[in-house]
Amino acid sequence: MLVNFKIIFIYFFSLLIFLEIRSQTQQPYILVLGVAQDGGYPHLGCEKNCCNMAWKNDSLKRSVVSLALIDPATKKWWLFEATPDMKEQVNYFKTLTKGEYDYLPAGIFLTHAHIGHYTGLMQLGREVMNAKEVLVYVLPKMKLFLETNGPWSQLVSLKNISLKNLNTDSVLKLNSQLSVETFTVPHRDKFSETAGFKIMTTAKKYPFIPDIDKWQKWNKSIVKEVESVDLAFVDATFNEISELKNRKAKEVPHPFVSETMQLFTTSDPKTKAKLFFIHFNHTNPLMWDKSAKEKVEKAGFNLAKQGAKL
Repeated sequence: MLVNFKIIFIYFFSLLIFLEIRSQTQQPYILVLGVAQDGGYPHLGCEKNCCNMAWKNDSLKRSVVSLALIDPATKKWWLFEATPDMKEQVNYFKTLTKGEYDYLPAGIFLTHAHIGHYTGLMQLGREVMNAKEVLVYVLPKMKLFLETNGPWSQLVSLKNISLKNLNTDSVLKLNSQLSVETFTVPHRDKFSETAGFKIMTTAKKYPFIPDIDKWQKWNKSIVKEVESVDLAFVDATFNEISELKNRKAKEVPHPFVSETMQLFTTSDPKTKAKLFFIHFNHTNPLMWDKSAKEKVEKAGFNLAKQGAKL
């Protein structure tokens, strides 16, 4: 019997390519579901040029900061932040993923008790979806806040949500491919501590720090942290101090984007490219001004874009 080695070679080569493509499509990834500060964009009460364009053009509107972590292999997904825009974001996720996943996430991770980061939980209550024991991952003070303050306590008592305690500087394993490390950052902790998360897949690491007072107040070096990961989502609430015309910076402390960029002045292009600014206030020109965006991007940094797959 004659063996056609050429055909066999082509067959196995094609099989290897198929398996490689399949492997790549099964890799976990992140979808950006929102990029704005707690009030979204446009902002309630703002009739200035920064928001007027978005009031008049729905395509310019942006949701409050939120990420989705997706695992194609297990067909599960997790939501980071339950924002005031959560109902739109869950539906947006369904659209982006063509309905291939459960409507609600396998779990929700909350950073802290400022309105843009947890109030979307109300959509899970009996007045709306009446969900059943959606897992919500929180640090201890945040857990106590939700358990002892209405209307959030009703979500707990009616078992719309099931609170799962996270520990600082610990790693939660979601499955064989995914885990989440929790740490704390300094940020006006009146009602709860403020968490940051490092999302870890078998291939990549993605820190998520949407809110922090100042990098200098943190017990870690943001530069070293970024050097050790693949991509980092960091606080970009304000671009420069000139935005705060009617507020004092000490009342709403955040690292200005210009300050963060300055910290990375001596970093190599590869490190700079890992930074993805997110959590833009409506006053931040990086939300709406083309030249401001180009300046940051030409300096080697990135701006998180709603709908981006990373």
